[in-house]
Amino acid sequence: MIRHGFAAIAGAVLLAGAAIAQQPAVAPPPPDFSKVEIKTTDLGDNVYLLGGQGGNITVAVARNGIIMVDGEFAPLHDKIKAAIALVSNLPIKYLVNTHFHGDHTGGNEPFARDGATVVSEINVRTRLAAGTTNGLTGVKTPPVPEAALPAKTYTGSLKIRLPGRVADLRHIANAHTDGDTYVWFKTANVLATGDTFTNGRYPNIDFANGGNIKGMIAATDAYLKLVNDRSRIVPGHGPVADRAALVAYRAMLVTARDRMAKLVSDGKSEDDVVAAKPFADLDAKWARDELAASDFIRVVYHSLKDVQDEKKPLLKRLFRRS
Repeated sequence: MIRHGFAAIAGAVLLAGAAIAQQPAVAPPPPDFSKVEIKTTDLGDNVYLLGGQGGNITVAVARNGIIMVDGEFAPLHDKIKAAIALVSNLPIKYLVNTHFHGDHTGGNEPFARDGATVVSEINVRTRLAAGTTNGLTGVKTPPVPEAALPAKTYTGSLKIRLPGRVADLRHIANAHTDGDTYVWFKTANVLATGDTFTNGRYPNIDFANGGNIKGMIAATDAYLKLVNDRSRIVPGHGPVADRAALVAYRAMLVTARDRMAKLVSDGKSEDDVVAAKPFADLDAKWARDELAASDFIRVVYHSLKDVQDEKKPLLKRLFRRS
């Protein structure tokens, strides 16, 4: 009787745990866009950083139009247009998506409706069209409407030319996501990085959608070859940066990768590495709060561990053949 009672209790606990695990993940409530202010920073040579709610926006003015990098959220469209109108009354010709996340691509549909051509690396269109899942929270983002999809896609690299302005777009493979683009305005000495670089804070590495810390480091290596001490760097989040800030960011990423690689090699679980707090000395500078600190541990862990696990079946097949 007692044995059956314990079994029933254990079964009930397991069922309750399963029920909790099966509950759908809930996305956080949207911000109050009515309170958002768009702030403009002049980067020189008719290039500007616009900051509001979401990823940073870069606006580069040519003689007959504007190249815009990222568009934040759709409800901010009117405020963003008003801020741009204060620096130029020319039309927005191109809107470049640095990756697929909604805080950077939410403005696609309204700006396309205004006449802008939305441009991205091919994987961005694929992710937006299919919908995605957040690897940390399980929150699902549904596919976007056809009108919000990039109209022009590229692979490898692309140049956007307007009179008096050239934007060099290049894909960084498997960094923040699998579809990252950086935009280099060479004559203005301005680099827009998207979320492959976040100034003064830990980045998100979207491991469930192709992101990997090794790609993040490769991105910073590419940027350091482009910029100099006079460059203005627009990060995905945070204030405008210089080369020294990028060097510090790269050093943090390399430290995190090396420490996590040792823990993964030692067979530590995700919970083990979170409890170990391997980046405790970095947190004071880079973590906004405890959640940001633990989330960064988890994304670095997954970006290394998941790739390792994917390789194991292949190695087993190779050994069987030999």
